[in-house]
Amino acid sequence: MDLYEHQARQLFADHGIPVPRAEVTASPQGAREIARRLGGRAVVKAQVRTGGRGKAGGVRLVAGPAAAELTTRQILGTDINGHRVGKVMLAEPVDVAEEFYVSYVLDRAAGGFLAIASAQGGMEIEEVAARHPEAVARIPVDPAEGVTSAKAGEIASAAGLPPQTADVLIRLWQVLVGEDALLVEVNPLVRTAQGRVLALDGKVTIDDNARFRHSRWTAEDEERLDPLEAAAAERGLACVRLDGEVGVIGNGAGLVMSTLDAVAGCGARPADFLDIGGGASAEVMADGLSVVLSDPAVKCVLVNVFGGITACDAVAEGIVAAVDTVRLTNPLVVRLDGNNAARGRAILGERAHPFVEQATTMDGAARRAAELAHSA
Repeated sequence: MDLYEHQARQLFADHGIPVPRAEVTASPQGAREIARRLGGRAVVKAQVRTGGRGKAGGVRLVAGPAAAELTTRQILGTDINGHRVGKVMLAEPVDVAEEFYVSYVLDRAAGGFLAIASAQGGMEIEEVAARHPEAVARIPVDPAEGVTSAKAGEIASAAGLPPQTADVLIRLWQVLVGEDALLVEVNPLVRTAQGRVLALDGKVTIDDNARFRHSRWTAEDEERLDPLEAAAAERGLACVRLDGEVGVIGNGAGLVMSTLDAVAGCGARPADFLDIGGGASAEVMADGLSVVLSDPAVKCVLVNVFGGITACDAVAEGIVAAVDTVRLTNPLVVRLDGNNAARGRAILGERAHPFVEQATTMDGAARRAAELAHSA
């Protein structure tokens, strides 16, 4: 689970890592008030869980409350690398003298953690490593030992960081351990013209296996979740709403993505990405179909299943159960292949629902779904 920047900064502050004053809002008027409280000038930062915000115009320095309101109005609702901006954070500006990079990341191959640090912060660490590999220090960290004062001094010395960053390195490790994190990153960690060391930006990835211990972070996701995606999540399904007219259901992310491409290649637009998983039962299939059919933008649904762990006859039974309980007014194209495919096709054939068609290939199913969506 990746946290938003403002959530990561809150964790840093909770563990004693200095951060500039900042507040979060979802409204332009709120941005005006925050800027006033911060003293006028502020940095407006889009809150999305992706990199490249600055290059996309999602990070801007504003001169006063009015500019903060206007800039927030411009940023909210925009798309940054496929992520819609729903909130912004306003932070007090900092007079930066030097920028550094520090992080801890799980090293699965070594069975431990790796400290990565550089005196060249403020840009993607991959760029620094590619251009100046000697400028990036990689120091193994024994989970049992952790980051002691001696280890923090070793990391700082290897990366060419000033000695006063050692305290941040120790506290950043405390964030990782205390918050069940797989990655903690500060970029940039800065030294101001006044000599203070501050974390200006942060990233934290929490182990999904520990989500139950961090419900305060998942609450914000639930507030912002699309209603269709929320309905799927309640049923334990992974769904992403898109902007098209063909609902797409499949078993396995790879197959669903291939189906999306096939639909687009036939001149139609997918309306969603819904993966029923590799071991889906009839009940799961029925739930997935019910979710997709609830989207008013959907004009046709394409179910593409390759039976493996998921038997095609179970999928067919789920489809029959769904069309018997949900009023089906849009066409449904089904392609079944693999484990028990013949039995699955027979079940659908016996039901003979007037809105359900079968196809033998993925391309044929995509082509028919596109035709039906365009004629609806």
